[in-house]
Amino acid sequence: MHVAVVGAGPAGVVAASRSAELGAQTTLVTRGAFGGMAANDGPVPVRTLAHAARLARESRQLGLYGIRVGESKLDYPALLARVQEVVAQVRTHVKLRPSLERAGVTIHEHAGTVRFVDANALVCERGPRIEADRVILCSGGTSRRLSIPGFEHTGTHSDAWGLAAVPVSILVVGAGATGAQVASVFNELGSQVQLFEAGPRILMTEDEDVSAGMAVAFRSAGIVVHEAFGSIDRFEKTAAGVRMLFSKDGETSAAEADVVVVAVGWQADTVGLNLAAAGVQTTPRGYVAVDTHLRTSVPHIFAAGDITGRMMLVPHAIHDGYAAATNAVRGPTFELGDQTSPVGSFTDPEYAHVGLTEVQAREGHDVIVATARYADAARPIIDGRTVGFCKLIVDRHTQTILGCHIVGERAVELSQVAAVAVASAARIETLARIPLSFPTYTNVLGRAVALVARQLDESGVWNANDLAQPGLAWQ
Repeated sequence: MHVAVVGAGPAGVVAASRSAELGAQTTLVTRGAFGGMAANDGPVPVRTLAHAARLARESRQLGLYGIRVGESKLDYPALLARVQEVVAQVRTHVKLRPSLERAGVTIHEHAGTVRFVDANALVCERGPRIEADRVILCSGGTSRRLSIPGFEHTGTHSDAWGLAAVPVSILVVGAGATGAQVASVFNELGSQVQLFEAGPRILMTEDEDVSAGMAVAFRSAGIVVHEAFGSIDRFEKTAAGVRMLFSKDGETSAAEADVVVVAVGWQADTVGLNLAAAGVQTTPRGYVAVDTHLRTSVPHIFAAGDITGRMMLVPHAIHDGYAAATNAVRGPTFELGDQTSPVGSFTDPEYAHVGLTEVQAREGHDVIVATARYADAARPIIDGRTVGFCKLIVDRHTQTILGCHIVGERAVELSQVAAVAVASAARIETLARIPLSFPTYTNVLGRAVALVARQLDESGVWNANDLAQPGLAWQ
């Protein structure tokens, strides 16, 4: 059996590895660089830039702790060089490519556009024709474009990360995860940032309390946040940069900056694949339609990762790649079920969640909601990072966590702990008995658990983390 995998991001690399492991002759072909968006334009480089922003933020605290140094100054070209160094190191240490080559996978990198000739044949713009018994599509996603006059004067988040210098001013259109991250990073690096969201609140997919908390934090940091700003009429090139004209309630307004970044969604990267030639169907939103085994409308063609539009995150792409390859080689034996999915972003402050929002939970459950504040826990006070909260949503009957929503320092890491509790259906009583190390950010989660236990009237349970009790000054 010959399996062709299109795309060398996380989904494609894992799919190729799994296919070869199961004994199939495997070919991996990628339009661009090995590693895909995740390594070259996604979490690794973005997290590196976010770390630089964090270091700049931390440097302003040094005097508070008695450390006297000179004023810090950003050398942006040096930062970009560091980003490339980190990307290269991650590639080296993860060693994905050598492991694929040892497994016998044939790799065609920088092959250009790959397209179907028919359901079993692919041709590459700068590579070979590939005949395969099974095909796994892992070509990922790309930034959504707007049909608005002057859109060519704007850039994507990819363009933002590749700027030669930090812009004096920047407009970010779209306040989902990507837009919020761009706004946060460049604000910390010194740009004057305006963040525009057409919806009623930023981070629309998050719990309403997270959206509100992040909006307050962004505004406190100097980001100008425009929610429900109306609709964009056009973009215009100016002598100094780009102007955006937008309308609301019959009135036209304008905003101008050196750079405009549009981050209004992520869509399947199917350009050039010629899916029609293979008979592969897409959803109304343009994603490749798959069943619970990740089969497309053509039984021997599978799809994994962002191209399916399911959960466009690296961990899910990895899981998809493994499942798709297993089913491609062995038949439909690996069925995808509901996944516990912690999701977060490296903004300042960070935010993260796992499970249902409060609105979603109340639709089908009798719930208890408890919120613990960072300002009431020792570790955030020690670190001078008291902005934030941990909100737990618990089913009153089962006493298990339905959702956990966090804003604040280490929120992404803290959500991983909550995810384990959700996935294991751990009862509040069990969680309350775990003596978490002190002082840690996890204590904030422990305080939220304690607040829930009180509402459940678990009077017979000794709560190892009941740090919400007034008068405990050592906390």
